[in-house]
Amino acid sequence: MAALKARLMDGPAVNRALSRIAHEILEKNGGCENVCLVGIRRRGEPLARRIADKMAEIEGREVPVGVLDITLYRDDLSPAGENDAPRLHETRVPFSIEGKRVVLVDDVLFTGRTARAAIEALFQMGRPAQIQLAILVDRGHRELPIRADFVGKNVPTSRSEMIAVRVPEIDGDTAVEIWNL
Repeated sequence: MAALKARLMDGPAVNRALSRIAHEILEKNGGCENVCLVGIRRRGEPLARRIADKMAEIEGREVPVGVLDITLYRDDLSPAGENDAPRLHETRVPFSIEGKRVVLVDDVLFTGRTARAAIEALFQMGRPAQIQLAILVDRGHRELPIRADFVGKNVPTSRSEMIAVRVPEIDGDTAVEIWNL
């Protein structure tokens, strides 16, 4: 049975981290020209929207935001039978990523497999000029050579722990928690 170990970030701390990430994205890219955000479904989507809103406040112009379902690109799903096929969700990227600086946004970076699947899915949509990765929490334990460009908080964990990011759109509140499994 999982047990809450600690609340690492409350709503204001998450907001500050997302503000910092927005500023860092703008700094690295010289503004928001030719930049778009793509949130990895599920919690990456609302985080991407919040970052885009902060970027728009700073720059005075909207930043395109899309959402990516990576289910079919995962390499850690067992072969599905007829009755246990993975549940697919909508991918909505209503703009061309061709030649753009695409910032993938997700809640937690762990093994790197989700980021790898998202990169593969993006290349099915076109050829961006650059792909950058923005993560709210980096917990370590990489299995692939993937590194985030923008990180809200580094949290060293053991494999027997889980990081849970809570967002109002899904969970009713905003927080980052660490759980013992």
